[in-house]
Amino acid sequence: MKNSNLGRMLRYYRKANKYSVQQVVNKLKKDYDISISPKTVYGWENSQNQPSADLLLMLCKIYKINNILETLGYEGPPEQAPLILSEEEREIIIKYRSRKYYNSAIRKLLDIED
Repeated sequence: MKNSNLGRMLRYYRKANKYSVQQVVNKLKKDYDISISPKTVYGWENSQNQPSADLLLMLCKIYKINNILETLGYEGPPEQAPLILSEEEREIIIKYRSRKYYNSAIRKLLDIED
């Protein structure tokens, strides 16, 4: 069964660990004797296809993901799951934090109580 969050999660954790796609390909070859192309990793990250269960577990070890089910949103309260943001969402948060003067107006607009 496909999980729509898997590709975004793989890209997020690769970047969080500061790995290039080529470095992931090299680690899979060196640590697990698995040969794949960079195009395959990009395909996983763009949700064009998904790694096998065995490969997913190897990627979790490489990316230091301890609880894959929780990371994908299958377990635990949603507020504890890692939040994967788009670049636009990240930019909005950064701008919100830098403009303290507008925070109360934005909170009121979003109906968030202080």
